[in-house]
Amino acid sequence: MFEALWDDRVRTAMKQFSAGAFLTSAHDGVVNTMTISWGTLGILWGKPIWQVVVRPQRYTMPLIDGSGEFTISIPEKDMAQALAWCGSRSGRDGDKLADCGLVAQPGRVTKTPVIAGGGVHFECRVVHRQQFDATVMSPTLNQTIYPGNDHHIQFFGEIVAWYGD
Repeated sequence: MFEALWDDRVRTAMKQFSAGAFLTSAHDGVVNTMTISWGTLGILWGKPIWQVVVRPQRYTMPLIDGSGEFTISIPEKDMAQALAWCGSRSGRDGDKLADCGLVAQPGRVTKTPVIAGGGVHFECRVVHRQQFDATVMSPTLNQTIYPGNDHHIQFFGEIVAWYGD
């Protein structure tokens, strides 16, 4: 199972990850996506894991907490405009998917959709959640990244499905 995680398509997607990916969450009929470019893909607890970070004030937080799952869609084509929009707006203020012409495609395993349109998708179920601890963080990082003391929450999601469009 783990060997399949590291196929050529995933290697290519990870090279594109720093340009941005869609982290999608859904709960109680509400779907939201946000842009991420921080995250870790690997093996933890003998499982394939995506570790993502979300600030506590983000609209995504209660959706992931409520559903216990999230998806990541890494575009293989240029979606810079949609990624920029979804990274600079809150889902509290409107429907980002509709604003950008993005299509939420049903997940294959989870109830959370993926973003359609050419890319690699990961469906994840949360197996651990923890807040960054400022007391053990580099003071430089703490001062430069968290001047408002809004430390990210880490979500460790077991990858239950991964595939390409």
